[in-house]
Amino acid sequence: MSKKKKSFTKSELKTLSAEEIIEKIKYDDYSLLATLGAENLRKEMVPVGKACNAAVNYFFLTTGPKHNKEKHNQAAQKKLVKTLSRLAPGSYSNIPKDSTHGLVVGFNHPSLGEIGRIMSMKVDLMPEKLTIFPVNLPWYEALAPNYDRIARLGFIITPTITPATWKKMDLKEGSLLEQEGKRIKREFRDLYTKSSHDIVKNGGVVFVAPSATRQATVFKTEEEYNKESDIIPTMSMLAVKLFSDPEMNCDFLPLAIEPPKDYKRGLNFYKRYRLRGGDVMTAKYIRKKYFKSENPERLVGFDYDFLERIADKLPKKYWY
Repeated sequence: MSKKKKSFTKSELKTLSAEEIIEKIKYDDYSLLATLGAENLRKEMVPVGKACNAAVNYFFLTTGPKHNKEKHNQAAQKKLVKTLSRLAPGSYSNIPKDSTHGLVVGFNHPSLGEIGRIMSMKVDLMPEKLTIFPVNLPWYEALAPNYDRIARLGFIITPTITPATWKKMDLKEGSLLEQEGKRIKREFRDLYTKSSHDIVKNGGVVFVAPSATRQATVFKTEEEYNKESDIIPTMSMLAVKLFSDPEMNCDFLPLAIEPPKDYKRGLNFYKRYRLRGGDVMTAKYIRKKYFKSENPERLVGFDYDFLERIADKLPKKYWY
């Protein structure tokens, strides 16, 4: 049975910033999900959270030297790669690893399984680079108790509330919970954007799924692929925010995830994934082709072109 978490009071919900809410989730045993009436979503993630946290602890408790934090972190990272290569095997190709500037990696998201393969790839090829992962709130609350050790493995996790999770919350329109929930959701997004900026400007890596949810294909529908309906502007919104800094220099890498033939939406242990980097979109190329005005709100065509570069590396059945 899962331990009951603390809920934020109405006063706390109205006055605390997103950063303060996150700190209470990480260190003071609070749950925003429980506060927003989504205790069921929190409970669903408890078993997965316990398994993930046990795994993270294992990487540190069974490695050393414990008196030297840097070497201990490196040893834990090596054990992470070794363990994931067995439990979550994957091959990867065409991934830049020697670049001194930042990298934004957008990937198609057919299952949970690619997350372990991406982590293994990143730690194997770019162990020294700090990485940020936006994590859906139910996942974030499950992993938050081990935030610091996850960070020591090289991954900064930050909460987000996806459209699917927001819909499941079913908050009453116009209520205090809905109003503050919208504010916090927006502040989570802004905090992620700011953190992404800081990390890639210092040569780190951002991983993001443009679909914002698990989706079997690169394009959500055939209409999207044929440019007959709009695409969620995840990548262009991120590019606009990042490149509003004239000194920003980061590449955008489309990463094609080909799952095993008999994959399911879950973790797919012991089944091999293929990860292929597509044609890199450099900062210079993006600025020249898509920034048609000084302060654009959206980059016309960028999201489609980015997804197309992912699709180009996959069999047609994964296009739409």
